[in-house]
Amino acid sequence: MNGQDLIFTLKTIALSKDRLEMQQLLQQCHPADIGAVLGAFELEQVCLLLALTPAAARAELFGYIDKDKEADIVRALDNQAVSELFLHMSPDERADLFNVLSEEDQAKVLPGLAQAEREDIRRLASFDEDKTGSVMTSDYALLDQQLTAAQGIARLRKVAPDKETIYQAYIVDADRRLLGTVSLRQLIMAEPEQLICDFMQREPIFVSADAPREIAAQLISKYDLLALPVINGGDKLVGIVTYDDAMDVASEEADQDFHKTGAVGQVLGSIKDASVKMLYQKRVFWLVLLVFGNIFSGAGIAYFEDTIAAYVALVFFLPLLVDSGGNAGSQSATLMVRALATGEIVLKDWASMLGREFIVAGLLGLTMAAAVSVLGIWRGGPEIALVVALTMQLVVIIGSVIGMSLPFILSRFKLDPAAASAPLITSIADACGVLIYFGMATWLLDLPVTG
Repeated sequence: MNGQDLIFTLKTIALSKDRLEMQQLLQQCHPADIGAVLGAFELEQVCLLLALTPAAARAELFGYIDKDKEADIVRALDNQAVSELFLHMSPDERADLFNVLSEEDQAKVLPGLAQAEREDIRRLASFDEDKTGSVMTSDYALLDQQLTAAQGIARLRKVAPDKETIYQAYIVDADRRLLGTVSLRQLIMAEPEQLICDFMQREPIFVSADAPREIAAQLISKYDLLALPVINGGDKLVGIVTYDDAMDVASEEADQDFHKTGAVGQVLGSIKDASVKMLYQKRVFWLVLLVFGNIFSGAGIAYFEDTIAAYVALVFFLPLLVDSGGNAGSQSATLMVRALATGEIVLKDWASMLGREFIVAGLLGLTMAAAVSVLGIWRGGPEIALVVALTMQLVVIIGSVIGMSLPFILSRFKLDPAAASAPLITSIADACGVLIYFGMATWLLDLPVTG
């Protein structure tokens, strides 16, 4: 069923208020597809459709609704409906929802929940948004190491409906310290009477609840884990991060880095639904800042007015040269930002990377200088060609070194290396390119400088 047909069907159900038809639709379509089109409905219609949905399916469907609309929907529901919704949501999702609610709406939620659920929500919601604890869930399966493989399978079969995943189970001691993990595959492959402690994986990969959440995503990706155990300061198991949550984290981090690389603030929600005011606010700061940064390029041009007047042909090559330095710098910055984000390189690798960047940039500069020198001979003769070729060589090297080094510098000062945006690199490279170009021309062409 395509999007338009799904919207039409949902509108028909909203008009008829037919619960059976809604249940049939849920059997035909994945909740993700239904949640994706609910953004086209008015708030009242969304609440009505949720009310027609069985409680467990309602919580799953709610998880796929646009995050910007979730708080408004909770505000529109009555107390009983909100409590029922929170009761059936997974621990990590309800903690995320709880965090975006106002204090008044939070007070509306908690009284309808049991003490265990209230404490679980408060604990998960207490972590900062950028920490691993904010994306972990407390719905994990525990097994005793003294159980047999057959008993372990029976135990997982019993608790499966209430757990986020049963493909990986965790073994802890009496103080909930993590001892090891065991997969469902290991349990099935083991002899029925074999004790779990004989084949469980000891010293498993884990992450601290206070670690940056991208670290959890990197560990899950690196070790191909279905879920990653999360411990607190006392080595006690407090939750797990599942691979689907890790994918969400990686996607969000990639979006943020992409926006920063383009010198754009983070756009909340869908770009399609973003207001003109939000888009303006997210873009204006860097653009105005870079306008004033480009004053240095203008000052450089003004300083070499006599050189430009004597050799007007130099102006033809100015955009070509300064843009080449900016482009080379942006390429280097993009590679370094990504490598730092994925952990491929660390701060101590700067020196070795710098040496290699000099070689690569030098080769790139030689290639581009050879290409542009032909154009220089055609437009201004051998002297201009020499100036243009040498300038191209230098601006590519300097632009590349700036682009490579800036992410390391930002990381050194505990700043996000993604802030080394392409517009910023380009503006710095432009100013350097202007000074190098006209300085080189004044020197090689033996012209006086009166600026």
